[in-house]
Amino acid sequence: MEIKIFESSEKNVWKYVFKLEKAIAEAVLYRYESFQKRTVICCSVQSGCPVGCSFCGTGKRFIRNLTTYEIVEQVRRIVRNIETQNGIMSLNSFCEKFQIMFMSMGEPMLNFENVKDAIIELNKLYPNAQLLLSTVGINKPEVLGELVQLSKTISKVGLQFSIHQAFEEKRNVLIPYKNKLTLREIRDWGMVWHLATGRPVFLNYCIDGNNISDDEISVLKDLFSPAIFNFTFSVICSADETMRDAGYRNHETIQQVMGVFVEDGYNVRMFDPAGQDDIGGGCGQLWYVQEYLKSLK
Repeated sequence: MEIKIFESSEKNVWKYVFKLEKAIAEAVLYRYESFQKRTVICCSVQSGCPVGCSFCGTGKRFIRNLTTYEIVEQVRRIVRNIETQNGIMSLNSFCEKFQIMFMSMGEPMLNFENVKDAIIELNKLYPNAQLLLSTVGINKPEVLGELVQLSKTISKVGLQFSIHQAFEEKRNVLIPYKNKLTLREIRDWGMVWHLATGRPVFLNYCIDGNNISDDEISVLKDLFSPAIFNFTFSVICSADETMRDAGYRNHETIQQVMGVFVEDGYNVRMFDPAGQDDIGGGCGQLWYVQEYLKSLK
């Protein structure tokens, strides 16, 4: 497994490119203040992605699912590199908030058996780490049921749905994959997961300026109860735009939208990409992968 490492100009984000057998994967490492305070690893679960989100540069071509070993090894290599470079005996013991996110490239629910086995193995290797799965909501009840059972067994598993639109017609344009849950079905499965685990469900909502009308905000509030669902607000950017630039452009708008939800008792947070993405590390903006996919045509 050949690895290339790219460091951001502010030296707080690193992108790892893994050359695999007839495939490629990228993982992104984030350091917040220090590795001790908060360390986040976003790893890939597929090479390319079949979902085809219109704003995503890595969803234009699907190569293959990654194996359990290939998913786990991304994390192992990054952790080993952190420990070696910083003289840390055990990142798992050293880090106050250690998060492993299955959201760098690929749809976890379309490779769930390998993702499930990776979660089980990573939980054994790093029992202090939160294991966060982000999905557009694939309509496979048997897989969703397995996820509920896995989340009951392993308390570190977290769930996020990427919704991005309040109206189904607009969401279908943004996320054209046909076999996905509707927003109401996401609501219902989120409630099932919450009741089984006692943990909140996160909703990722990227703000592009055209999905935050009063009607859209009202629909979101009607669908998703603040007692169960937390919102993460972020930005949508084009495939050739950095998350940092898009973040600066939309920062004030996101703050305003957050305030509207906070007024009604929602737990909200903003993904602030400032200074984190001059290496093309944002989800869907993995520049190295995009060039690799173009080379296969």
